[in-house]
Amino acid sequence: MELTHLDENGKAIMVDVGDKAVSRRTARASACVRMQPETLRTLLDGGLKKGDALAAARIAGIMAAKRTFALIPLCHNIPVESVKIDFEDDGKNRLYVFSTLRCSYKTGIEMEALTAVSVAALTVYDMCKAIDRGMVIEEIKLLEKTGGKSDFHYEG
Repeated sequence: MELTHLDENGKAIMVDVGDKAVSRRTARASACVRMQPETLRTLLDGGLKKGDALAAARIAGIMAAKRTFALIPLCHNIPVESVKIDFEDDGKNRLYVFSTLRCSYKTGIEMEALTAVSVAALTVYDMCKAIDRGMVIEEIKLLEKTGGKSDFHYEG
């Protein structure tokens, strides 16, 4: 398998997408924040002193998706058309964060989807850390991507 971000001498490069065709692309990603039962209850009930953590995390995820190119060195500046951030309580003291992104461009939007859930999860941590510093952010993963040369669906 060839790594696309390395030149023939092994030096880092930004992939040239100039000759690629524009296509409709989507990506979905998820992350999990594991926390104490009381923390999750307080979060979901809107009882945090800092305010509505889910609203803050949603906005942070959207903002992060739009700025991924500034955070990940070799990412292109993708014209993000749509970002959706959702949260789900699994009933087992875990809050799942989901992102769904769309664009029409020459390269994919997977890194934006992964960045969105990562920053949204970090924002939940920041908003809740006063009552639970033992939270764990885990299972950050790409769930699916469509468009371009190939599609991907997480099988794990």
